[in-house]
Amino acid sequence: MTHTDIPLFPLHTVLFPDGYLNLRIFEQRYIDMVRECSLKASCFGVCLINNPEDPNRPANHMRVGTTAEICDFSTLEDGLLGISAHGRQKFIIQNTRMRDNGLLMAEVQTLDEPGPVDLPDEFSVLSMIVGRFMEQLGNNYPSFQPQYLQDANWVAFRLAELLPLANDEKQVLLQIGDPLERLQILLEVLPRFQEPADT
Repeated sequence: MTHTDIPLFPLHTVLFPDGYLNLRIFEQRYIDMVRECSLKASCFGVCLINNPEDPNRPANHMRVGTTAEICDFSTLEDGLLGISAHGRQKFIIQNTRMRDNGLLMAEVQTLDEPGPVDLPDEFSVLSMIVGRFMEQLGNNYPSFQPQYLQDANWVAFRLAELLPLANDEKQVLLQIGDPLERLQILLEVLPRFQEPADT
């Protein structure tokens, strides 16, 4: 675990370690953030906005998020800056402050993930589902290697981000520290997404 100071980018999405995120950047504070992260080869933090539906309260965000490393830039059709970011490490926000330009900065404690964890046989169906996702979406995961499908941690994070779960469910899965516990929850919610058998 290490403490570090990073800019925050609260979003209506959950980024998981080793996940990829494409963003359109149009606010000046985030253009400044991208420039600074690029110059320093540093990360920014992605955390979920948790009260977007209440217009009478300022947007709040979760304390657990994921650091993101910029891996590509592009100019989008509408002329805006597009970036691709790669999820790196989970973190817990210790405190925050706001810069003059409105950019939120945070002192965070990064959380060490376990190394590769052998996928137990009872979760093999989850590995198979992620494998199918990779067949369709592999271009979105340029670092993917077939052996990752036997890593409980990697499989759990990919399934958590690729299944159409609500953001609050994804946040819970992000915050769980044990990859086998995360897999068990995913196994239990899987029937929700299976097509009913013909009768």
